[in-house]
Amino acid sequence: MRAVIPASSTPGSGTGQNYVPGHGHPQYSVSRYELELDYDVDSNRLEAIATLLAVAAEPLADVVLDLGPHLTVIRAELSGAAVPFVRSSHHMRILLPGAVSRGAVMSLRITYAGQPQPLDGPWGTIGWEELGDGVLVAGQPAGAPTWFPCNDRPADKASYRITVTADAGYRVVANGVCLSRVRNGARSTWTFEQAEPMASYLATVQIGRYEQAAIGRREVLVAPNSLLPKARKALAGHERMMAAFERWFGPYPFAGYTVVVTADKLEIPLEAQTLTVLGRNHLGNKSRSLLAHELAHQWFGNSVTAGDWQDIWLHEGFATYAEWLWAEESGQHTADEEARKARRRLAGCPQDLRLADPGPERMFDDVVYVRGALALHALRRAGPDQVFFGLLRSWTDTFRHGNATTADFLALAGRAYANTRTVPAALLAPWLADTALPRP
Repeated sequence: MRAVIPASSTPGSGTGQNYVPGHGHPQYSVSRYELELDYDVDSNRLEAIATLLAVAAEPLADVVLDLGPHLTVIRAELSGAAVPFVRSSHHMRILLPGAVSRGAVMSLRITYAGQPQPLDGPWGTIGWEELGDGVLVAGQPAGAPTWFPCNDRPADKASYRITVTADAGYRVVANGVCLSRVRNGARSTWTFEQAEPMASYLATVQIGRYEQAAIGRREVLVAPNSLLPKARKALAGHERMMAAFERWFGPYPFAGYTVVVTADKLEIPLEAQTLTVLGRNHLGNKSRSLLAHELAHQWFGNSVTAGDWQDIWLHEGFATYAEWLWAEESGQHTADEEARKARRRLAGCPQDLRLADPGPERMFDDVVYVRGALALHALRRAGPDQVFFGLLRSWTDTFRHGNATTADFLALAGRAYANTRTVPAALLAPWLADTALPRP
C-alpha cells in the first residue's frame, strides 16, 4: 500500500494488538480456508460457504470469527454437524458441543449471504468495494471480514482456495494460481489456489470486464481492453525490475504475479499476495515507482509478514527503499539523492512519530514509509553493499512465508554485520525508538 496521511497525529499506543481492536483471536489458528463465492455484480449479492480448518491453541468452548455486519450467517457446522452460533455486529461465535482440547483440529463450515459493504475507518475505505462495473477487495489492515469469516490477524497465516462464480462476461482474479475456469451457461466459475501461507488481510478478489496479457515469464497484466495498450507501456521493463529485485531480495516467493488495472480511478494502489491493483489513473509518469513499491511487497509484507501491526515499517519502509533502489538501477536518481530528498521532507514534518510503534491511526502515515527507508539507507551506508544486500536476502529467506518482528530484524542484522564495525541495533535505535530525526 502506498502512504496515506491521516489527520490524526496520535503517538503510538505501545501495543500492536490494539491497532485493530476486536480483530483476531489467539485462542486458535487457521491453517486452511476454502471459500466458495457466488456473486451477482448487478445486485451486489453474495452467497457463500467458507470452510476453515482450525487448530485450538488452548481448551475451547467456543470459536469466535471476525465477520462484518452486512453478511447474514445461515448455518454453522463442525465436522459436518450443525452447531449453534451467536451473531453480533462484527463477529460470530460458534458454540462447540463439547470442550475442545488444546491441539484439536476443527473443521468449521459457515454458510452465509448478504450484500458486502466496505469498512470506513482511519485508514480509509477497506474491504469489499463495488466499482463502476465490478468489484475490488482491499483488505489491509482489517477489511477481510467484510467478505468472509476469518481469524483476522497478520500472524495467523493459512493456505487458501478461492472459488468464485459470476456472470460469464466478467473476469475474476484472486490470489495464487488459477486452477480452472468452467462456463455453465451465462455463468462462469473460477478456482484459485494460494498454496503459500497468507494473512487474511492479503486475501482478495477482483472482478471486472477485463482482458489478460502476459508481460513476462510469470507476470500477467489484467485490464479493460481499452486500457491494455497504455498499461503495457506503463509496465514495459517489468521483467527487468523483477530480475533486479531477485538479485537484491532473493528468489520471487510465489508462483506468479498479476497486475490488475481497474477501469475506475483509485486513490492509492494496493498490494495483495501475488497481486498488485492499480487504478487507471496510476499509469502515468509515476507508474515505475508505484510498481516498484507494490512489487517489493511480495517479499516484504506478503511473504515476510509483520507479526503485529506496530511493525508495519518492516513492510512499508522496505517497499519504499525498493523504490529508491529501482530509481538508482534505472538511472533516474541515486539512492543517496532519494534519501536526501526524503530527509528534507521529513525535516519539515512534526517530529512526533515513533517508527517501531507509530500508533493505529498513523501506521500508514507517509513518515512511516520514508523514515523506514531512511533507516535502511543509514544501515546500507554503514557497511559494504554485499553485507547489506546479504542481510536483505537472509531476511526474506529466514522468514519466508512466515511472520517476523523488529526484534527479529535487529537480531539478524547483528549477525550479518558481526564482522564489521557496525552495530545495527545501536545504529537503528534512534530511527526506531526516538521521534526526533537522527543526524545524517
